[in-house]
Formats: sequence, structure tokens, C-alpha cells
Amino acid sequence: MPSPAERYAQSRERAAHARTALARFEEGYEFGLDQFQKQACRALEAGSGVLVAAPTGAGKTVVGEFAVHLALEAGRKCFYTTPIKALSNQKFHDLVDRYGPERVGLLTGDVSINGEAPIVVMTTEVLRNMLYAGSSTLADLSYVVMDEVHYLADRFRGAVWEEVIIHLPESVTVVALSATVSNAEEFGAWLEAVRGSSEVVVEEVRPVPLWQHVMVGTRLYDLFADSHDRVVNPELVRLARDEDRQDKSGPARHKGRPRRSRQTPWRSDVVSRLESDGLLPVIYFLFSRAGCDEAVRQCLHAGLRLTTPDERREIREVAMTATRELPDDDLFALGFDEWLDALQRGLASHHAGLLPVFKEVVEGLFQRGLIKAVFATETLALGINMPAKSVVLERLVKWNGETHVDLTAGEYTQLTGRAGRRGIDVEGHAVVLWQPGLEPGTLAGLASTRTYPLKSSFQPSYNMAVNLVDRMGRGPARDVLETCFAQFQADRAVVGLATEHRRASEAQAGYLEGMQCHLGDFAEYAALREQLSQLEKGAGRQAAARRREQAAASWEALRPGDVITIPAGKRAGPAVVLDHPRSRSGRDEGRPLVLTGEGQVRRLSQAETTVAVHVFSHLKVPKSFPQRDPRARRELAAQLHAVVRDIPPAERRGREVREEDGQIQALRQQLRQHPCHGCSDRELHARWAERHARGARHVADLDRRIGTRTNSVARRFDRVCEVLGDLGYLTSGGDEAMVTDAGRQLMRLYTENDLITAQLLRDGAWRRLSAPELASVCSAIVYEARRDDDDAPAPTPTADVRDALRQLTGVWQELHEVESRHGLSTLRRPDPGIADLAYRWAKGASLLEVLTKGDITAGDFVRWMRQLIDLLGQVSQAVDATDPLRRLASEAAALVDRGVVAYGTSG
Repeated sequence: MPSPAERYAQSRERAAHARTALARFEEGYEFGLDQFQKQACRALEAGSGVLVAAPTGAGKTVVGEFAVHLALEAGRKCFYTTPIKALSNQKFHDLVDRYGPERVGLLTGDVSINGEAPIVVMTTEVLRNMLYAGSSTLADLSYVVMDEVHYLADRFRGAVWEEVIIHLPESVTVVALSATVSNAEEFGAWLEAVRGSSEVVVEEVRPVPLWQHVMVGTRLYDLFADSHDRVVNPELVRLARDEDRQDKSGPARHKGRPRRSRQTPWRSDVVSRLESDGLLPVIYFLFSRAGCDEAVRQCLHAGLRLTTPDERREIREVAMTATRELPDDDLFALGFDEWLDALQRGLASHHAGLLPVFKEVVEGLFQRGLIKAVFATETLALGINMPAKSVVLERLVKWNGETHVDLTAGEYTQLTGRAGRRGIDVEGHAVVLWQPGLEPGTLAGLASTRTYPLKSSFQPSYNMAVNLVDRMGRGPARDVLETCFAQFQADRAVVGLATEHRRASEAQAGYLEGMQCHLGDFAEYAALREQLSQLEKGAGRQAAARRREQAAASWEALRPGDVITIPAGKRAGPAVVLDHPRSRSGRDEGRPLVLTGEGQVRRLSQAETTVAVHVFSHLKVPKSFPQRDPRARRELAAQLHAVVRDIPPAERRGREVREEDGQIQALRQQLRQHPCHGCSDRELHARWAERHARGARHVADLDRRIGTRTNSVARRFDRVCEVLGDLGYLTSGGDEAMVTDAGRQLMRLYTENDLITAQLLRDGAWRRLSAPELASVCSAIVYEARRDDDDAPAPTPTADVRDALRQLTGVWQELHEVESRHGLSTLRRPDPGIADLAYRWAKGASLLEVLTKGDITAGDFVRWMRQLIDLLGQVSQAVDATDPLRRLASEAAALVDRGVVAYGTSG
């Protein structure tokens, strides 16, 4: 029992806490905050930024909501940023429910709702664009929440997060929310370096324990026999061993046909088993859009029905209400009836190819517990709040756009992290299906690794460069870019090299001291020795090369009957040549057949013919010498000995001509005349000098290795600026460069292919196009086929579009050549794959016609049309108000923004 003093101290602590913003904030929650949430919130209230790294579902967003609370209490603003529009929409609705519609806004590029509200939810790109434009909306901003900040590792969009963190005003506090990453402290150290005080809060314990399973047939095995020691279930090890043995002894499979194990359960059986075990709702991850849709059909054909009559009525009402504004023809094109039937049975798919409104319905129904099984691609794991009791992974391999790759531990953690609903489930369940070749030990390794490293993907773009140069000049911009996380990580990577460099440099000073000589400058003397040594080595190499050439020529010149001395090897001594080496096959070329002084007939080895040979006599040898006849060999050997006796040894070896380089002779003379040459400790000094020379080479190598890492971002920025200088977007590529009028146009183009778009605007070729034609051509800038295995040329609707697309490709080629000269390759080749579809849609074609004409899903079509509208809006804003292209681009955007495309932005 606490003492009176302790009770008094606790009472004062409670009273002090009751007066804090955190206490007032906690009153709005039915549940108490976890310790890591309190730690992060206290840091925020104390004025520090925070990085919260915690597992999926742990409640990181509570810290972001506390930042909103602090901003409102202070009468200031908070921006809540997310990586994807769907997450922005979800967070917007959550905050509206909590704070009311008048205090919450939404900006996603597609949607603008109450943008001047004190709380604004937005995609990270919108905030980046605000910062570059100096938007007045930034006034009174005090907090920025960056949800899913680990997205900065994304190689396509990750740079945006770093741009925002670097360029936010110093007065803004950053709240970074991340999945559990293994280098949170490193990222936190970078945040502190660029933003000031930042506290790192890491939570590694899941709020809901996660059980790992493997489903074999219809039986569910625990992955670990002992969850504490993480020992793999021996039953699974035995199953893997038995199947491997059967596979090796069984009949050969047809080449290219995937093998299916008898133990691999069918998708409908998986859902049925989970239903019987009370493990629904489930998210069933497949890494194929077509696979997700097919899985729903398989469950329908199997007769699965997972809902009650009341749930089916509610599902139908929600789906019909959400889609009531879509035309019947569009609903028919989208397969509405089959989709609705699956929903009412508690089944759905979820992937990027699905119409946005269909995805929103699925997400809403799943959150309300009405959908029991969702077959989804991995995009569902990125932030959308759709927790389940169970998660199924059909395979541990996915297609990355180029090839099939194994899931990483981070990806496995992100996907299975959806299992276990906080406040609903006491435990979550991750189920991996048995597949041929499944290694339980490998799976255990994935399941045991909870974290993955956060790696920066930051690269300066052309749009970024002109915006930075315009705001602060090239030199300061380069300095700012060197503060990015990419450079921070590169610099940290060279800490060991830098330490080694420092030690090597310190050692050099000791070596210099050891080579000091009282007679003169020993460093100078050592330099002469080194120069002479290098020249002698060079001369030696040249002489060796000449000797090899002379040797080859001498052996090639031999004729039968020539008497020689074998210069080396175990058969060294006199011999007579029996045949011409060039008469033999290429394998024996240059290696003669000889009779030695011992009367043996041998083909000389390659080692024995590396030194030039001298012919000192000649014997008459029959053209076809009977080498197998012992008597003939003895007689010829006797003749050889007689010749050798009469020739002095020196003449048998020949005379070697030695050449001496004049520069070598001069250096030797100079060395002998140097004062240090007469020092009695000369060789001791020389040993220290040799160490110093080796150390200098080591230091130079370290300099080179460090140089490839340090300033790497700044060097790339310099190349980008040089390209912009060559093309006239900057007045020059140098430090005094200023942004030109063309560069100001580029400043307003945020598309991935920003420079290509800017070049085409300068050429003015688009002005002669109609609005549908402009939409068609611009679609080639934004579109990128999911696979590039179709080489068939895409259809083009008109001659003007065909000419404009040809010009577009030509501009890309010219820019690609300019980039290559500066060591860059950033611009993606334009893809006209949907140019015809964009034209038809802008001309008023139905969704059914578009989906039938092109090999594209409704969701993909809407997504590309939204990006096309975004680009057309950028084009409209980039040109002068008097330019007819402004009106044309706006008209094209309006033509595209209709039907299901417009409906997908309703928020």
C-alpha cells in the first residue's frame, strides 16, 4: 500500500494531467490510450514532432487525431495527408463524424471540399504542390500529419514525402505515422536533423495477438509447435518432406504446366472451413486481379451463402443506393447483377481494376461486417481500414510487373497485419495455403520477422528543379536537397569508410615521420625510386612481351633435323626436331615433336616452349622417321651427342640481346646522385616510404568510394539543371541560372513526364487539335500498360492524332538523347495504348463500347481518365490566359469528366 507521501504525489500528478490537452482529448474516447499513444501525444503537447512506428491496427492514427485536437484548441490548422485518395476519403469521413462538416475539408486533386477549413485531409501531392505555389491556404498551419509515411520508399511517388518534410515551414510540427520499420531510429534522426526536435516512438506489440497457420487440404495446422520459442510444427516439416519425396519419384510433369498439390485446398473450401471455425470475416489475398474475380465466381458456383436474410436485404439496399445514378447500360457493362449476387452472399473482390464506387461499397459493407470474404490484391493492405478476423495468403510469390518474386518479410507482415480487429477479436489468424514446394522453415522466417527497413527513393525531378531554383537559386537548392533522407542514408553508409579514412590519414603522418632523413628530402628520393621501379616494371613487361613474341617465332621457325637445347622443364637439354609443328593440328601448334639426348621421343609441353630457342646445328632426319623403332632412335641420339660435343655450351644457348631504356639509365644516375642515397639508414627510411605510398593508394581508394556516395543527390540535381539549361528552361546550367518563361510553364506541370509535356507546349502543335483529339494525345503521356508484351500498334482515331503522337514520340527521343549526354534516363516512353479509347469516350461513347473496344477493366479506365483530367487541368493552368490551348484543355477535361469517370470522384 502506498505511503501518504506517495498518495499525495500521485494525487498531484493526476491533477496536473487533468489540466493537459491530452486529458481533454482522452475524454472523447471510450477506450483508454495505450502507453505508446500517450508517450507520442505527450511529446506533441511538449512541442516536439513525433515519428510513431507501430503494427497495422495498433492505433497510430490516434496520435494524428491528437495533433488535430491541438490545432483546434490553439485556433490554428492541421493538414492530414495520406498516400492514396481512398484513404483520404475514409479519413475525411472519420473526422467529419468527430468534428462536424464545417470544420473538415478534403483536397485530393479530384475533389475540393471546404479547402479553407481548419482541418483539411489531402493527398501528399496536393500539399507538395501547395508548398511550391506558396498557397495562402498554408497560413496558420501548425501541424501536418503524414499517415503511412513509409510510403516514401515507393520508387514512383516516394520523393513527394521527402519534398514535403524538407520544405514545410519551420513553425509546422510533423507527425509521421509509419508501419513498424527496422530503422525507425535512423528515420527519426533524419527528421530531427531537418525539422528540429522529434521523438521516436516504436511499438512492436500487436494489440491483437496473431496466430499463424498453414491449411493443408481442409485441415488447419499451426505453423509453430511452440509459439514462444517459434519452433516449426514437425507435422508440417514431415508433410513437406513426404511430398518432396513423392514428387521426385512420381511421373514427370508436362513442361510449363504448374503443378498442383493434392493437399492444396480449393478457394471455396478455404472459405467454408473458416466459416465453420468461426474465423470470418476474411481477407483472401491473391496477387492477380483476374484471380480475385475468378475466386468470387468459384465460390458462387460452389453455392456458398455466408449471410442471413436480414443482411442480404441491407446489402442490397446499400448497393442500390450507391449506384442509383449510374445508367443501366453502364451497370450492364460492369456485370452489376453478378456483382450484386455475390455481395448478397457475403462475397466480393477488391482490386484496382474495380470501379471506384464498387470498391467503396465493398469497403463500407466489409467495415459493417456484412461482407464475410473479400478476395483482394495487395493494394488493400495499403492503409484502407478493412480489418478482418483472418487473412489468407494463397501463395508466397507475386508478380512485380516484370517477373515473379518472393514476398518479403515486410510485405508478409503488412498483409497479415490486417488480421485481428481491435476491440472485437481476442486474436487474429493468418493462414497460408499449402502449395507445391512450400518450405515451412522459410514461412516461419517470414512470420518471425516483424520489421523491414525504410529506404529512400528520392530523386530530383525537372519540375522540382525549376521550382527550387525559382524559390531559392541553384546553389541553395542544392544545399537543401542534400538534407533529404536519401542523402542522409548514403552519408550514414559511409560512416565506416570515413572512420577508416581518418585512421589511414593519421597513419600517413606517422609514416612521414619515420622516413625523415638528415641528409635530404627522402620523400623526393622515394618518389624517384618509385618512378624508377614503375619504369623498370613497365620495361620488364615490355621485355617479357618481346620475349614471348621471340619465343613463339623461334619455335614456329623450326624444321625437322634442327638441333636445339630445350631451355626449361624436366627434359631440359639437347634435342633434335622430328617434325614441323605447323604441320600438326591447331592444338599442338608451336610445340614440336623431338628426340631427346636420352633417345626418347616427346611432344614438348607448352611450359617448355615459353623461352626462345636457338638452332645451333642440323642433322639429316628421314621425312618419316620411324619413332617406334628403338634402333633408329639410338642411332639418331648418337648423332645428336656427337654434334653437342663439338659445340661450346654458350653457343648452344644463343646470345640474349639486352636493351636498356635511356630514361631508366637517366633515373638511375639521378638516384645515385641524390643526397639520401648515401644515408646509412636508407633502406629503413625506404620501408617507411613504401608504407606511406601504400597508405596513399588506400586513402585515394577510400576517397573514390566515399565520393560515389556523398553528394549523390546534389550531383543528380546538377545533371537535371544542366539538361534544363541546354533546353532553355533555365538561363544556363550554372549556379547563376534563373528560370525562364518556359521554365515557369514547367513549374506548373507535375506529371511524371513533365519535361515532355513542357516541350510540346512550347512547340504549340496541340493548338490545331480538337478537344477529343487533345484528350487522345495527352492519354499517351499518362498511360502506362501493365505489361509490355503486346507489340501490336494501338489504333489511332484521326490523322491529326496520328501526327501528334508521332511528334510526341519524336520529342521523347530528342529528350532521351539530351538526357543521355548528361548521364540521365528519367523520361518514360509515351504509350498510346488507350488513345483511341480516350478519343471515343471524349466523343460520348458508352462505357460498354469503350470496354468492348479495349482490353481494359472499368477501374483501370476510370483511373487513367482521372489522371488524364488531371494532366489536362495542368496544361490549362500552365499556358497563358490568352492562349487558345487553355480553353481547349479545359473543354477536353470536361468531355472526359462524365459518367462513371465523374461518379468516381463523388467522395
